Amino acid sequence: MKTALRRLLAASVAAAAIGGSLAACGKSTTGSGDGANGTLTLWTHNAGNAAELAADQSVVDAFNKSQSKVQIKVQAFPQDSYNNSVVAAAAAHKLPCLLDIDEPNVPNWAWSKYLQPLNLSADLSKNLPSTVGKWSGQTYSVGLYDVSLAMLARASDLKAAGVRVPTTDKPWTKDEFSAALASLKKLGKWDHPLDLGTGGTGEWLPYAYSPFLQSFGGDLVNRTDYQSADGALNGDKAVAWAQWFHGLVSSGYMAQKSGQDPTKDFLNGKSAILYTGSWAADQARKALGKDLVVLPPPDLGTGPKVGGGSWQWGVTAGCQNSQAAMDFLSFMLKPENVAKVAQATGTIPATEEASALDPAYAPGGEDSIFRQFSKSYAVMRPETPAYPYIATEFGKTVQDILSGGDPKSALDKATKDINDNIKSNNGYKS
Repeated sequence: MKTALRRLLAASVAAAAIGGSLAACGKSTTGSGDGANGTLTLWTHNAGNAAELAADQSVVDAFNKSQSKVQIKVQAFPQDSYNNSVVAAAAAHKLPCLLDIDEPNVPNWAWSKYLQPLNLSADLSKNLPSTVGKWSGQTYSVGLYDVSLAMLARASDLKAAGVRVPTTDKPWTKDEFSAALASLKKLGKWDHPLDLGTGGTGEWLPYAYSPFLQSFGGDLVNRTDYQSADGALNGDKAVAWAQWFHGLVSSGYMAQKSGQDPTKDFLNGKSAILYTGSWAADQARKALGKDLVVLPPPDLGTGPKVGGGSWQWGVTAGCQNSQAAMDFLSFMLKPENVAKVAQATGTIPATEEASALDPAYAPGGEDSIFRQFSKSYAVMRPETPAYPYIATEFGKTVQDILSGGDPKSALDKATKDINDNIKSNNGYKS
């Protein structure tokens, strides 16, 4: 689904750009008076996404009709300007009561006092863990859906190469993955049998490639206290990941920089295995039919990993009717509402009950495998206010490694820069 990928790529790019300004200006007072007159404003990034905006509006309309105490009013922004609009409104004390938020940005916005902890009547234990945004032991956001990374291939290609089709319970090991790529390359059908989307930019880089790092046993930062990246990002396991990652290029298995539309390239026969997400499945299935197989990412040492967290909803710190805002979010989490929005976006419903209402994600549904991946493999991007900076530094490091830079030097530099940023912001303490 192209809109899901576009949301992913754009949202945290803007967050990375504004992350430094948030860190520089520190805590923010965001009270605006919204909600005091019985009307609560909801901001969304979906001005350019008609299907999701319509689904959100229908949920708002249903809530407004369900009671007479308050009314929710939707204001939609173009995604490219959304995060900057939120930051500008916070500085001017003009935030609305309700915001949608790209989950990796939740800790930064909570630290900056944009958001207040949630107190909902809905049972969030029913949600996929990756659809709940947390920081410093408190919940600040909740989502109606998630997406999952995966690999797509043609069953006929794997059979021709004598390659086992991996499953959720038995993914490829690192050695099996390498052997599969070698066998596929020997068929001589592709310049590069693997497409990992290496032409991507922005949030795609940490979202797509930090799970490989984590599968090796490394990470973007130490998650015990989020105060340093030492050892996690530049230790032996991280260096092994970087060497493996560049080795895919030097071995001729993938291009240093992929094409602008890897899904289109895959469907046109330019690659054997495409690393992408659940958003691409419908297009691929329509083109390939039963020849399409959805594969889990490989187990590179500590199990397969995928990035967790997509767009979620939160209540601002300055909302003048927080209880009504919380009531609305609880209303959104009714199974029929979750299913409605997830179906409109082609995404993974946040709860089992909602999945049962969506034929594609119900047990045995054609997309239910993505829910399995999310449930089994998802790792949240580090839940720290430093994440926008970490994401930017990791993205630079990925590009350096792909272009042949020394892995240890590149990782050491990223680690130092991240550590310096954390220290300069007093550890992003609450």
